[in-house]
Amino acid sequence: MNPQEAVERALAASRSDDCVVIAEETSSANLRWAGNTLTTNGVSSSRQLTVIAIDRRAEGACTGIISRAGVGPDQVEDVVREAEHAAAEGTPAEDAAQVAGGDDAAPFGQNNDEPGWDSAPGRTEIGVLRDFAAALGETLRQAQGADRKLYGFAEHDLVSTFLGTSRGLRRRFDQPTGRVELNAKSADLTRSAWTGAATRDFTDVDIAGLDAGLGERLDWAKRSISLPAGRYETLLPPTAVSDLLIYLYWSAGAKDATDGRTVFSKAGGGTRVGERLSPQPVTLSSDPLAAGLRCAPFVITHASGSDSSVFDNGLTLNPTAWIQDGTLAALHSSRHSATLAGLPFTPAIDNLSFAVRTPGAAHTSGPGAPTLEEMIASTGRGLLLTCLWYIREVDPQVLLLTGLTRDGVYLVENGEVVGAVNNFRFNESPVAMLGRLLEVGATVPTLPREWGDYFNRAAMPPVRVEGFNMSSVSQAS
Repeated sequence: MNPQEAVERALAASRSDDCVVIAEETSSANLRWAGNTLTTNGVSSSRQLTVIAIDRRAEGACTGIISRAGVGPDQVEDVVREAEHAAAEGTPAEDAAQVAGGDDAAPFGQNNDEPGWDSAPGRTEIGVLRDFAAALGETLRQAQGADRKLYGFAEHDLVSTFLGTSRGLRRRFDQPTGRVELNAKSADLTRSAWTGAATRDFTDVDIAGLDAGLGERLDWAKRSISLPAGRYETLLPPTAVSDLLIYLYWSAGAKDATDGRTVFSKAGGGTRVGERLSPQPVTLSSDPLAAGLRCAPFVITHASGSDSSVFDNGLTLNPTAWIQDGTLAALHSSRHSATLAGLPFTPAIDNLSFAVRTPGAAHTSGPGAPTLEEMIASTGRGLLLTCLWYIREVDPQVLLLTGLTRDGVYLVENGEVVGAVNNFRFNESPVAMLGRLLEVGATVPTLPREWGDYFNRAAMPPVRVEGFNMSSVSQAS
């Protein structure tokens, strides 16, 4: 039974007033290596069926949601009945709305370039890593000759999602997601450096280039410098910027802001939409059709939350600026939470870009925006981070986050990296950080290290921040 058939069988079996069905087929391939030696590789696949039954009664619409893995043809109706039973036992949903119909989507192949509904689900195989593996083998040999050890993994997933409603909507999207994480250590294991890359198909991953950058940073770490906690001018590379701004994005929900729970809540009521957050003309945005960051162009959600609703499944996603030229422009929402907040309906989108925008620019921060290397060269004295990890929220009212630096913090003096310094615990708000941006570099695709398991599609610049708060020295390595 293919996913399309599962959707059609479930909808045909439905007796509820409305029904939404989501069928997903996932395939994965991976490689792992340690100590300059390939260790494992493998492939896997899975299927999941989600049925959302909607029982519209006089007191309101009630939903029942059941998800099952590995559902066979003779089990589809059982899943539908379970969902209908859950709806019958449920209480009215506050986010109730009409579900999407056939007129709520552009035709296949137009505007959103979705593959056809009837075509086979996409699938990845170990072959997607063949050329990468050959380049990796040579890189491992080079590392061995340079007396450093490489550890890491590469993985590729492809998820085909088929979504149908009882009102005639049929939408489908194939999402490839790949990433490489590479850690280099000195032969005595006292020095460590990390890098990573996100990719759709591994054709754009330069593993030798990644390794060369790690070798340079291991050389920087041959000199060790102790520094105390304090506020430092700090250069954050794109990966660290993405981890901070993804958390900001996740926290920018319309309902919680309207309820007075977040940094985006306005004193006295309402939201801060329209307020300036940064003196720099920066834009934080999402676009389902962004080159290199393509994601589903319609809502896919398996459960309702503060700013998501199962009733919105299948509705089209449009390019959205969350921060426009330094000003808070939108908060992600469901139709229900947008109404509560008095804001336009702007659902969350599964990619994120940050840049000083110029007309027609994509993934750049304008002509002449500096690279990280150029920003290092223009630094009098400051810190250069590699990445952040173990990020946790301390205070949602100001979005204060804490976490640790990892795999290399370096001191820059007079335009040169002069050595590695100790790790720190930081306490910083990405919203407050926007107000202290001194420089924004060229935007490039990047891999979030902390959130890469959950959010893979990001394009970020390096930034220079005034007074980044290294709150204490950390013994973490």
